[in-house]
Amino acid sequence: MIIVLKPNTPREEINEISNKLKERSLKPVEFDGVERTVIHVLGNVTDETANHFRSFNCVENIVRILKPFKLASKEHHTQKTVVKIGDVSIGNGDVVMIAGPCSVESEEQIMEAAEMLKKLDIKIMRASAFKPRTSPYDFQGLGIKGLKLLKKVREKTGILVETEIMDVRDVPIAAEYVDVLRVGARNMQNFDLLKELGKIRKPVILKRGMSATINEFVMAAEYILYHGNKDVILCERGIRTFETAYRNTLDVGAIAILKNLTHLPVIADPSHAAGNRELIAPLSKAAVAAGADGLLIEAHPHPEKALSDAAQSLYPEQLEKLMNELKPLCEALGKKLA
Repeated sequence: MIIVLKPNTPREEINEISNKLKERSLKPVEFDGVERTVIHVLGNVTDETANHFRSFNCVENIVRILKPFKLASKEHHTQKTVVKIGDVSIGNGDVVMIAGPCSVESEEQIMEAAEMLKKLDIKIMRASAFKPRTSPYDFQGLGIKGLKLLKKVREKTGILVETEIMDVRDVPIAAEYVDVLRVGARNMQNFDLLKELGKIRKPVILKRGMSATINEFVMAAEYILYHGNKDVILCERGIRTFETAYRNTLDVGAIAILKNLTHLPVIADPSHAAGNRELIAPLSKAAVAAGADGLLIEAHPHPEKALSDAAQSLYPEQLEKLMNELKPLCEALGKKLA
């Protein structure tokens, strides 16, 4: 439920409504506009409750939200959310490129990757310090050492850094070292992790689970929003279907649907959908055409030496070629590749 207050409602009347909502075990979330305050009410709102608050003199209107997700809904927030990461904006109409290796492997490797991105004017690097792997025998990431190397990348090159987070216990320390935290597909419904990420003030990229419906995906984002973090970016990364010709099926339609249902920025990860570097360019173009606000691309200075996801990592020259091919597409759509 949304309570729209009359213009210039006094603070004491706003507080009275908030306190009465709390008495009913409801959570009020205030949004102050230029002329009026809007209170979004979270919890089980009955018709009796809605009618009760409609009777207050300072209330101009009551709007019921019928979707299961409240804070992520456009009914809740009619303006598009723009997430700021340093001097980069995601969701403002441009297409933001986030690229880099799957994993932080060594200082030499990650610094070389940073230089690769800097030459192409890519402002955000993706690279995981913690790696969820199907096999316990595969490379699991460098952990805290990897976080320190990412911080060093930012300090030496000015490139913003993002990394995957897997464990609630690692959230505070990871937030100290990187600019963006990413929730991988396997952890989309790790609710304790989502709650913890809601308490920090760092942008979060939330990937869709490999078998998740659109509704389940947005409800996962709702957890982060509910606990206080409004800087959430949705990421379509492909879902598991019967098809085996590629790693996952990139749900291009999901990008358009999410842009229609929510006010949150939506990006795409064609690398994990493809599983094959030769497919990344066409999938990237399809995602941009569907309305994606950005792309999450795996690229490595030497993919043949990569310790994870080598087959889907672009060579430096392929990343440059992709950037050059995306620019005219973005321009045709009235956007800019950032």
